[in-house]
Amino acid sequence: MRVSDILALMPYLIVTGTSVAVMLTIAFHRNHRLIALLSIVGLALAFISHSALSSESPRQITSLFILDRYAYFYLELIFAAAIAVCLFSFGYFEKRDGIHEEFYLLLLLATLGAAVLVASSHFASLFLGIETLSVSLYALLAFHRDRQRGIEAGIKYLVLAAVSSAFLLFGMALLYADLGTMEFSRLSEAAAAGGGVMFLTGTVLIVAGLGFKLAVVPFHMWTPDVYEGAPAPVTAFVATISKGAVFALLLRYFARADMQMNASLIQVFTIIAVASMFTGNLLALLQNNVKRILAYSSIAHLGYLLVAFLAGGDLAVPAVTFYLIAYFVTTLGAFGVIILLSGSAGEADSIDHYRSLAWRRPWVAGVFTVMLLSLAGIPLTAGFLGKFYVLAAGIRAALWFPIIMLVLNSAIGLFYYLRIIIAMYQHPEGESPEMQSSPLATGGSIMLAVLMILLVWLGVYPALMIEMIQKIVIAH
Repeated sequence: MRVSDILALMPYLIVTGTSVAVMLTIAFHRNHRLIALLSIVGLALAFISHSALSSESPRQITSLFILDRYAYFYLELIFAAAIAVCLFSFGYFEKRDGIHEEFYLLLLLATLGAAVLVASSHFASLFLGIETLSVSLYALLAFHRDRQRGIEAGIKYLVLAAVSSAFLLFGMALLYADLGTMEFSRLSEAAAAGGGVMFLTGTVLIVAGLGFKLAVVPFHMWTPDVYEGAPAPVTAFVATISKGAVFALLLRYFARADMQMNASLIQVFTIIAVASMFTGNLLALLQNNVKRILAYSSIAHLGYLLVAFLAGGDLAVPAVTFYLIAYFVTTLGAFGVIILLSGSAGEADSIDHYRSLAWRRPWVAGVFTVMLLSLAGIPLTAGFLGKFYVLAAGIRAALWFPIIMLVLNSAIGLFYYLRIIIAMYQHPEGESPEMQSSPLATGGSIMLAVLMILLVWLGVYPALMIEMIQKIVIAH
């Protein structure tokens, strides 16, 4: 391998080296603060390392990886989100007894798997990345060994992830049998020819495997139970980094295969998108657990994203990318509030935990309010502009049915977000001992403030981010 190729892989090498350093440090000296600091520094170095390498892109590393501006942009997004999760995790575990150092090692490995996905150009690297991510998540989801729901979450994800991996492998085998290659770049040839039965069957199986990771309907069954049972920082990771990396892969994969030319696949994705919107929003109306509400909300948001994905054309990639950035910031902020308010007695995941929050912790209630309004798509937030760009992409492609469903479901979704907001501003009638006895972690509070500023900035002045997306992402 050439030196230039090694330099192009520097973000991956840094995260891998940090994982090894964390593992060795744990073996010789257990210190929660030291391990958390080491993990954050490693992720920060990986985040900034690509800036010196931008002249090297695009670069094909063997047939497995394509390191272009698209990949580097999503790497930055993943590493930034991982740093936020680490900061929230430190305060979360400081409130709890036990051994927590291995959590950061698993988090680094899961981040590495997500980073592999966004640069994959071959089915082998796709499977390597998705399994590195999934195997790490098995342990992260069940990290609270003393909580029955945590063990259940890990087992459910383990069983269903194994099934989804089987779908992926079978689909890859069919495509290889049909095309004689596992490179994404060759898929466009089969798509242009219309694709045979074996090609279409393999593609549908791959869509099913990736659909599980994205938790879109009908592959969503695991989502609410896993969100509720997992530690809140892990839930934040799954909701953002895991799903964002898989969607970035999906966008690159189908762009290479030019699937917009296939009417059957367009119909399949349209059904999945509309079903995800309605299922996520309608089931969220029935929940009283905030983490389950956000779980069903994430299903609906992936349905919204699929509208831009279906649109194709020049607006698809910028619309999806801006929506994912807004979704990352908003979801990390929402789960950040849950993490900060959770204490040693348990997690603040019930709506009752948030009743009268504005009277006890006004700034936390204010941040959570803005995050929820952004998820609902209210103007002057990043979530509103994200939906605007998705709608613009859909209108340009004349996807009228999905667009009407998106607008209707956005109105439905507003109701369950308002339920939480109204509960926070109710007049106090009682106390919540767990929340009042739990001081807010400094690092997590600072990160929450940063996310709040980013959310408002993206909603009020998005021009700079749009310009970055147009320069960096369209190049893929």
